[in-house]
Amino acid sequence: MAIAVALLKSKILLQNQNPNSSNNAKAATDVASSSDPPSNAQSDDTIKWKRKAKERKREILRLQDDLKIAEDGMQYDLFPQNAACKCYFYDNMGLSSNKQLQDSSDWRFNDVLRRRFLRQVRIKDRRRRRDASLNQQYFLGTNRDNEIEQLSASVDFLVELCDTVFPVKVEVTTFKNWSHQAVDFILATLKALLPLGNNIETIEGTISSLIMRLLRRMCDASQGDESQNCNNDTRFYVQHLIRKLGSEPYVGQRVILSVSQGISTAAESLLFMDPFDDAFPNMHNCMYMMIQLIEFLISDNLLNWSTREDFEMGLFEDGVTSVLHARKALELLESRNALYVLYMDRVIGDVAKKAGQSSLCQRLKPNVLSSLLS
Repeated sequence: MAIAVALLKSKILLQNQNPNSSNNAKAATDVASSSDPPSNAQSDDTIKWKRKAKERKREILRLQDDLKIAEDGMQYDLFPQNAACKCYFYDNMGLSSNKQLQDSSDWRFNDVLRRRFLRQVRIKDRRRRRDASLNQQYFLGTNRDNEIEQLSASVDFLVELCDTVFPVKVEVTTFKNWSHQAVDFILATLKALLPLGNNIETIEGTISSLIMRLLRRMCDASQGDESQNCNNDTRFYVQHLIRKLGSEPYVGQRVILSVSQGISTAAESLLFMDPFDDAFPNMHNCMYMMIQLIEFLISDNLLNWSTREDFEMGLFEDGVTSVLHARKALELLESRNALYVLYMDRVIGDVAKKAGQSSLCQRLKPNVLSSLLS
């Protein structure tokens, strides 16, 4: 098609240049066709158009690849494209909701949601890379490096979703759908990557970044011009996301360690903070949210974690030690608010109870066990 259009334009251009010599042009064409060897001009034109045809073919192939990426997985979907996420994900955000998560729908529905989520992440990631080279490698692939890139892009997508949805008050259903699919995909990717033992440092850096950014979002949720009810909803939504991600021991244990360290830091700040400071209520609410998050993770998951072969005993001991240090840091605030210490005592008691119901007590170091039970 490109060659035909170019030849037609060339013919029209020649006719416009010599309008009175159409007969001469025809005669020249007849002479040229009757001559045996082609001229140098004709040879150059042939090479030129062949080169253009190859460029068009390469462009068509590239567009076909882009179309294939855009439609990846659509033909394998077992459910309509408008299939919504299950509402149970954000229902009953109390201690008993973990059972409901275990009774979720079959793997086919979750597989559809993950593919839909990946398409959404791919579109967002492609917009970021729009000005990059055309020869770049898209992150959707089958090798492990691409899976790690998928994990990193999904983490960014989830955090940006938490940062943008609530301030602009976008429809909550949209946030629920995408955040649910993001959590499912991140957990499924970790289950596939961690047993291989490859790129552990990269994975740990990605997960640590995710935890840090979500915790910061949870604690900073009340800053801004939103109403108080909206602020509390934001905190609980983000806390619930962390809690669901924490069902995987690799994530949950690192959340406990980070949150307990955050409690110690917050206790130090509250000790020297003016109670009439505008930031004091936000710090106070953040403290309760962090303590509650640790309690949720322990109550929901500790018994299941202890039965996993990949359970990191050393990290668990570090987490227990950090929780005990956080409790000591809160003792300094007992004159201001004794509830902090009471809540931490409840958390430590829950850890001791769950550890006693499993084999964790026998595996703990003696000094950690004595501190936990004292």
